[in-house]
Amino acid sequence: MSNKKEILTAPFVIETIRTCSNMYRLGWDERNGGNISFMLEEKDVAEYLDVNKAIRQIEVKFDARELLGKIFIVTGTGKYFKNVEFDPAKNLGIIRITGDGAKADVLWGFSDGGRPTSELPAHLMSHIERLKIDPSHRVIMHTHSTNTLAMTYIHELSERAFTRTLWQMSTECIVVFPDGVGILPWMLCGNDEIGRATAKKMREFRLCVWAMHGIFGSGRDLDEAFGLIETVEKGATIYMNIGGRKILNTIKDGELKILAEAFGVNYRKDYLDI
Repeated sequence: MSNKKEILTAPFVIETIRTCSNMYRLGWDERNGGNISFMLEEKDVAEYLDVNKAIRQIEVKFDARELLGKIFIVTGTGKYFKNVEFDPAKNLGIIRITGDGAKADVLWGFSDGGRPTSELPAHLMSHIERLKIDPSHRVIMHTHSTNTLAMTYIHELSERAFTRTLWQMSTECIVVFPDGVGILPWMLCGNDEIGRATAKKMREFRLCVWAMHGIFGSGRDLDEAFGLIETVEKGATIYMNIGGRKILNTIKDGELKILAEAFGVNYRKDYLDI
């Protein structure tokens, strides 16, 4: 008889379920839109699963040798976020990068024979780049946050201009993402080209907006990645609610500088006109 704990009681499973449910209820992840990958500590997973026992093996369609042995909980391809809380074993999976880095062992989940998100290569590329910058990095999250997406249709798509506008929309924005927001023009999703382009942006930013599509965010845990995207979305919501009306008041560049320095964040000084 196994002395392992029940996997559905694992904090990392519970947190992933809650995050998926919140993203769906906010209207960010319609149908099977959006995906999450969360890198786990082997010792934590080992309390619930035999980390050396694979249910089956799958191809990851990417050379992930830099992540060899790493374990992730990942949302499934074609799965609806609204269903994750009702059948997590079908809609989520725990995988371990193995072999030559082009394969992964399924340790749990994907119970209907499913696979990880089709964006998995893009996630893995971004994980690699973020880990080089921050060894405590753990999460990549992609979602279709509504107002951020809408903003890309009517706002200049330069990173400086887009970031400045968001910073001016809410006092907390420059504090939460002082490194700014990366932006990609519209690109075909689900392939290595957009994955490589996103990973390149992740060398500079913790966030990358996919114009007319959504956003990629990163973090040290699910709360940080979710909160980062949530704060961008709040700024974009305020911008969209202004809706072309004449702006009488704003947070001036000098005030943004004071704010950033008061909170001790390393902001992009070249994004301000001071």
